[in-house]
Formats: sequence, C-alpha cells, structure tokens
Amino acid sequence: MSRMRYEALLAKVRNLAPEERDTLDSPYTISNELYAALRAVPHDVGGQPDTPQAHLEKGEEEWEMNAYLTCECLAWRTGWNAEMRRRAENDLGVTLYYGLPYYARWITVAARYLVDEGLITTDELSAKIDEVRARLEAKS
Repeated sequence: MSRMRYEALLAKVRNLAPEERDTLDSPYTISNELYAALRAVPHDVGGQPDTPQAHLEKGEEEWEMNAYLTCECLAWRTGWNAEMRRRAENDLGVTLYYGLPYYARWITVAARYLVDEGLITTDELSAKIDEVRARLEAKS
C-alpha cells in the first residue's frame, strides 16, 4: 500500500472517532467530580441518587428460566462463567444495558458468546429465533 493511500485510510479512520477528548494523566490531577464520573459504569448504580421504588413480587416467566438455564449449561459445558457474562453485559453499553430486561441481557450476551466462539453461526441463530417465534405465535 502506498504511503498516500495509507495516509488517506488513516484520515478516514480518524474521522470515525465520536469526539475529541483530552487525555487524562492521573486520578490525582483531575477533579473529584470528574473522577467519580469516570469510575461510574452502567451497571454500578449503588449509591447513586434515586427515588424509592416499590418492591414488586414477580415470578419468573418460562423464557427467563430458560435463559438462566442456558447460561448455566454454557458455564458447565464451555467454561463461560458469571464474571464473563457480567463483563459482556457491561460491554453492551448503556442503551442496551438499561433497555433490555434482566434475563434478556443474559441471553443476548450468551448468543454473542456462542457466535464469537464459533459454536454457532449467525445464520443458525437467526433460524432458531425464527423457529421459536413461529412456535410462540402458533401457541397464542
């Protein structure tokens, strides 16, 4: 690749950056407020201000139990564990993390793990989703 083409490619990649930011040197050289913001991750809501919420008893639905059991089987058969699942959930980003129900996050990251590990293909996953969707529609 010529130097000119390489520089053009680098310019395109640089333009993909979401925003410019200052490089932070050390937690000792930034304000306490900025440090608190930087160490807050999407799942870590403990101690953050919020209003009291009523506790609602809710039984698990069948799909939620199936998601739980799927993740447990993955842990048993592949070595995928709860810490890996939690990390993958955090990596979903704020929108998906807060936008998906609890067990939907579990099954989303389990599906991603299966594809990433080459245990299933995205075509196989799509076909299974279509099969389950059709089965559920036939039930109702």
